[in-house]
Amino acid sequence: MNTLKIDFVSDVACPWCAVGLGALEQAVANLGDEIKTDIHFQPFQLNPDMPPEGQNIGEHLTQKYGSTAKQQEQTYATIRARGAEVGFDFRMEGRGRTWNTFDCHRLLYWASELGNNANGISIQHRMKKEMLKSYFTEGKNPADRAVLLDMVNRLALDTEKATAILDSDEYSAEVRARQRFYHAHEIHSVPAVIINDRHLISGGQPAAVFENALRQIAAAHKST
Repeated sequence: MNTLKIDFVSDVACPWCAVGLGALEQAVANLGDEIKTDIHFQPFQLNPDMPPEGQNIGEHLTQKYGSTAKQQEQTYATIRARGAEVGFDFRMEGRGRTWNTFDCHRLLYWASELGNNANGISIQHRMKKEMLKSYFTEGKNPADRAVLLDMVNRLALDTEKATAILDSDEYSAEVRARQRFYHAHEIHSVPAVIINDRHLISGGQPAAVFENALRQIAAAHKST
């Protein structure tokens, strides 16, 4: 069976990335043994210049997109509903601020080097889901060192190593290089799902869209 390589370009502070990941996971589950996938999480920062103190989310959305409070409320309702469809619990009331996510991406890069756990599950995948849950469901600050180390501990990973990473610039160059790579390849919004380095699916699409695309790409791959 051929394996489809999937690069999931996203940010921890992106609600549509949580929706898109949940839909992609549903699609992969629906395909069962029909198609094998290998998912890698790639870094993208919606707000790379966000200061350490973060910014009020409503103020930020108005400043960046010109949206009104009413428009933001309608968008939140849509996001909550789409999240529920894929089993993700958004509690937007707890997300009063948006933060800089660079340290999250450094830890995710580290996790990409750790392979799978004893159950064969990608450690990076588990970390990404924990980060999304911590921010969007629990309303925690993803830039907070204590929050990140608590997550590392819950995942039964090496907290001393994680502390050393956060205390240094380790993986900073690698993360920035990956970010530049995707910007250079015209990825300016997320989620961006890239299959086999050539097929792009943009946005938090429904599971059926991912499922159909994966099936078509796998079929085309077999015929070549």
